[in-house]
Amino acid sequence: MLWSDPENEPPEELRDMQAMLRRLGVLMALAMVLAMIVIGLR
Repeated sequence: MLWSDPENEPPEELRDMQAMLRRLGVLMALAMVLAMIVIGLR
């Protein structure tokens, strides 16, 4: 980390990226469940 960074607080871009990855993970999980249901119905 850079010396100018605050101690505990992650930088803005990192927090945005983490939030985006979290949303992407939720979407991927929902898509997988949906795919399993569709495959199971066939």
